[in-house]
Amino acid sequence: MAAEENLVVTAGKPWSRGAALRDPDEEHRASTPLELFFDLCFVVAVSQLTGRLEHAYATGHIGTGMQGFAMLLFAVWWAWMNFTWFASAHDSDDVPYRLLTLLQMAGVLILAAGVDAAFDGQTYRVVVAGYVVMRVALIVQWLRVAAHQPSVRTRARRYAIGVGVVQLLWIGAAIPDSITLFKALFLPLMLIEILVPIWAEQAEAPGLMWHAEHIAERYGLFALIILGESVLAATVAVNDATEGGVTAPVVTVAGGGLLVAFSCWWLYFDTLGGDGPDSQTRAFTWGYGHYVVFGALAAVGGGIATAAAAVAAHGPEHGIPDRTAALAVTVPLAVFLVAVGVISLRPKDPCGPERLVRWAIAAAALVLAGFVLPPAPATAVAGGVAALLVAVETVAAHRRYRAQTDTGRIRAAG
Repeated sequence: MAAEENLVVTAGKPWSRGAALRDPDEEHRASTPLELFFDLCFVVAVSQLTGRLEHAYATGHIGTGMQGFAMLLFAVWWAWMNFTWFASAHDSDDVPYRLLTLLQMAGVLILAAGVDAAFDGQTYRVVVAGYVVMRVALIVQWLRVAAHQPSVRTRARRYAIGVGVVQLLWIGAAIPDSITLFKALFLPLMLIEILVPIWAEQAEAPGLMWHAEHIAERYGLFALIILGESVLAATVAVNDATEGGVTAPVVTVAGGGLLVAFSCWWLYFDTLGGDGPDSQTRAFTWGYGHYVVFGALAAVGGGIATAAAAVAAHGPEHGIPDRTAALAVTVPLAVFLVAVGVISLRPKDPCGPERLVRWAIAAAALVLAGFVLPPAPATAVAGGVAALLVAVETVAAHRRYRAQTDTGRIRAAG
């Protein structure tokens, strides 16, 4: 591989160095300041989605609220994910790259501005406009790769063509400005979006293109962003709930919610935090599976906020139904556990299936608790179940460590 195809970011370079081909085995690869700044823009969109999901619970529009949440979260997550994987392989950090990243940041802010209109059933045009802006910027990035990196030209062209065609389809779906039509077309267009990387990665390329540790760190940072939004949403809701005085149910929801958030952090980073994808197949299952993980984490925050509002009777005219508020906490947490358990399965990991069984049993118990308990006890149970799993997995990890250490000593003595 030519030296110019392995450009690394250094000071004193020309304003344009062309698209880079980063070394997937580069040592000490970490998220750049630009990537961290890029992530901050997504805080706005995630916050909007979490708030609107909570509003849908409170007003009784659960079905439409969850549908809108899933659709808009896909747009946010997909644009973020595509940039993340692109940057892991082709971050040249020159002026054109930075300006194109700025354009993507502008796109997510436009998308966030259209969240309310989309949730209210008015129009998806603003959301589509922001989404297309982000995707057009990425198309230009891929065209730069095709122009400057002959070894991956076919792959880059496939990405540019595939993404471009789908954007035309999104625009076509938004032009009639029919909510019913757009929702009907959303799933087929989403599937086409998902298939584009699968098709593009079948092109000849010099081995795996991404940096596994870098990808794991990027996903972990996004998980932290969503957890932060969940804590913020819950804090605001608890603050509102205590306006009439601190009560035992409010304290229970606050304590259980914090325990849920902390346990989610612990379980995610001990299970997936350092586990970057090491094969093409795992890259797709690992990368795509996080849509469910991120969605569940965001919904957990909305659920805790809903539970806090319910115990303070801040719902609509007759308050939020207890079952709705309880399930808003327990179901997303259950989905999170199952999703992380499934993604963590690896062929050479004998502990994965056992862990998945434990977490699936816990998920079933959480759903049952949501059906039979009021919001405050259900939130407390959710925190307790999550904390119990943390304890079980921590003990199991310690026992594996001891077993490996003892085995190593026996071999050394032999």
